[in-house]
Amino acid sequence: MAAMYKVRPVHGAEGLAGPLPTCMYRLPNLHRSPATGTATGTATLQEEVDPSLQALESRQDEILKRLYELKSAVDGLSKMIQTPDADFDVTNIIQTDEFSPLTANGADLDLMLGKDYGALKDVVINANPSHPPLSLLVLHSLLCERYKILSAVHTHSSVKSVPENLLKCFGEQTKKQPRHEYQLGFTLIWKDVPKPQMKFSIQTMCPIEGEGNIARFLFSLFGQKYNAVTSTLIDSWVDTAMLQLQEGSSKERAAVLRSMNAALGRGSWLVGSELSLADVVAWCALQRTGTAHSTPANVQKWMKSCENLAPFSSVLKLLK
Repeated sequence: MAAMYKVRPVHGAEGLAGPLPTCMYRLPNLHRSPATGTATGTATLQEEVDPSLQALESRQDEILKRLYELKSAVDGLSKMIQTPDADFDVTNIIQTDEFSPLTANGADLDLMLGKDYGALKDVVINANPSHPPLSLLVLHSLLCERYKILSAVHTHSSVKSVPENLLKCFGEQTKKQPRHEYQLGFTLIWKDVPKPQMKFSIQTMCPIEGEGNIARFLFSLFGQKYNAVTSTLIDSWVDTAMLQLQEGSSKERAAVLRSMNAALGRGSWLVGSELSLADVVAWCALQRTGTAHSTPANVQKWMKSCENLAPFSSVLKLLK
């Protein structure tokens, strides 16, 4: 079969017009001076450096210098701070806390809640009667031992009926005094809400939601002073009681009870040597779950110690 196209060979001597190129593009030599064609010296290269590059290098040197100075300052401060070892027993720190009885003189409410001339600062709590916030009732009784509190219970229209014992959960105020003679107002409204809500400044404050969060706020009115370790342990027990002991599964409750039994084996209360918010919330959580009678020995002893106090015993009567 004959070829369709015939192409002249390009590799032969007859088909070449000149020598083959050794590169695709020819570029000028950057290392030679355009005027003389000779290689430039070091001084010439330094003169041709971009000024923006020099500014960037100077800025980098300045940053590195400042970082070095900061590192030296931090190293000096670290030598002044004594950091405890990781296995340090936190009970030593807890024992150094200066606990004051909850029935001692109260804190400055004007300083904590703000001064409101001509009006009584009123804590207003909305709660569902189907899930009464027991810890808030205990804290109300404890606050009444320290402050002159004007207490009131109301029923919202969203609730059809409220048990008689909940309508009288604050008891009867025997002495009726003018409103301005009280230090704090405490109003509980039984309302159809998914979780307890609290305000102490109706016009300007966003509501605090959740029984544990409201309990933290009310307990702060006692003016108790704790160090960081003790405060963290109390907060941890409050969260554990609300999330695992009260709302958790049976396995979670059993694990919490074991932890409580171990903690109460080292002292009479969950944290420190005095009653704290951790005891209030944990006791109320056990009462809410109905497992108060099936707890370990140390927990049983602790529960009896709580119930020997009037605020706990009064709330216990509401459950009967």
